[in-house]
Amino acid sequence: MQFFDKLCTNISQNQSLLFVGLDPNPEMMPTHYQSQDVITGLGNWLKFIIAETADFVCAYKPTLGFYEALGIPGLELLYQTLTAIPSHIPIILDAKHSDLNTSSIFAHTVFTQWQVDAITLSPYTGQDHVAPFLVYPDKAVFILCCTSNPGAETLQQYPANDSPLYLQVVKEAKNWGTPEKLGLEVGTTNPEVLGLIRAVAPERTIMARSIWAEGIKLKQILEAGLNTNGDGLLIPVPQDMLANPKLSQEIQSLRAEINQTKIQITSDASSCSVWLPDVRFGHRQTSNDLILQLYDIGCIMFGNFVQASGATFPYYIDLRKIISNPQVFNQVLSAYEKILRNLTFDRLAGIPYGSLPTATGLALRLNCPMVFPRKEVKAHGTRKVIEGNFSAGEIVVVVDDILISGKSVVEGAEKLKSAGLNVHDIVVLIDHEQGVQERLLENGYRGHAVFTISQIITTLYQTERINNEQLLAFTQS
Repeated sequence: MQFFDKLCTNISQNQSLLFVGLDPNPEMMPTHYQSQDVITGLGNWLKFIIAETADFVCAYKPTLGFYEALGIPGLELLYQTLTAIPSHIPIILDAKHSDLNTSSIFAHTVFTQWQVDAITLSPYTGQDHVAPFLVYPDKAVFILCCTSNPGAETLQQYPANDSPLYLQVVKEAKNWGTPEKLGLEVGTTNPEVLGLIRAVAPERTIMARSIWAEGIKLKQILEAGLNTNGDGLLIPVPQDMLANPKLSQEIQSLRAEINQTKIQITSDASSCSVWLPDVRFGHRQTSNDLILQLYDIGCIMFGNFVQASGATFPYYIDLRKIISNPQVFNQVLSAYEKILRNLTFDRLAGIPYGSLPTATGLALRLNCPMVFPRKEVKAHGTRKVIEGNFSAGEIVVVVDDILISGKSVVEGAEKLKSAGLNVHDIVVLIDHEQGVQERLLENGYRGHAVFTISQIITTLYQTERINNEQLLAFTQS
């Protein structure tokens, strides 16, 4: 089972967003365990915590550093602790791993030998460091994007408070992994920081840390961190609560308070300043997220741009950048696939040149043969108009990237038809809504689009990626 499926199942079963840190810190160990050998006392305390909380939490988070500090006995204690956790509860190993050279072998160790479900990673060695952990299909990572210690503020807020480094980390990390594979770790005592991260990453699961500062109210944290479905936020059990002999009662009380506060917030969505439409928890990819990622990697730009048709638009769409961002490309393919699975066809066809990578990826995903009409016919060799094997009478669905006038995609479809193939449907990522769907119907084709340009502009405006002036320029174009 994939990590986020496992997490969502446990959240639903235990009705809890709480996770517990399983940290063998001798300084925090209750006094009645201290008369024993240190390792034995810590082990018994951790077993007590697991027994008292297993029915009331969604995940456990052992911190690797505490076990390492105890030497070889500490690593043996880690193995015993991992074994004691019920198999249906996900384990997030808090490693903050940051060494590129050991990433592959460490990923193999924690995921295949230790059998943890997710791990925390430092972002500063970039995607090269994270990639070895993402190749395990049922595992996940949490990227550390913000910490609460005062000494980190000068780095995290650089270069300015309105464009801090920690938000750039969030934006970049979203390109490394899909929501079901990559979440965010946020340590902060400031609900505003949590809210800013939620606004940039509405679809991501956030594992909060250090939120129980004096004066911070639970409702502020939940309003800032929850997504519109009232989920997407993992909340730590306070460390001092774990020493309480009546831990089970304490954690049930905290769980009830969180759930009651959630109900209050979700019953009045307008009370949450970062409330956004169409956002769901966990592994479900949202259309909003994909739009934001396309914007963040530079596929959607604003200014005065002359189109191929000669018209001037206040924006420009360059989808060729997608193929250089594998995680975004994967999400784009998923969006196309959702439409294609409801259509009937024998083969896929891409329109040269922009949609050929997309058509190729979809052919592999759907295990469907692919052809494509040549943009220009070769003056040598076979002089084929259509590349690939096919039989006359087969149904071909045409895949393209964007519909503006529809001229190029119709020309491609007509070439396919001239070779005896049947074309009924054309699927694109973006429809410019310039009456092109009607023109396709006039030519005998049904058009399908993942997004309309209006949907894209609305999402970018609601998430403050574009301003009033840019919105106005679009509406007047």
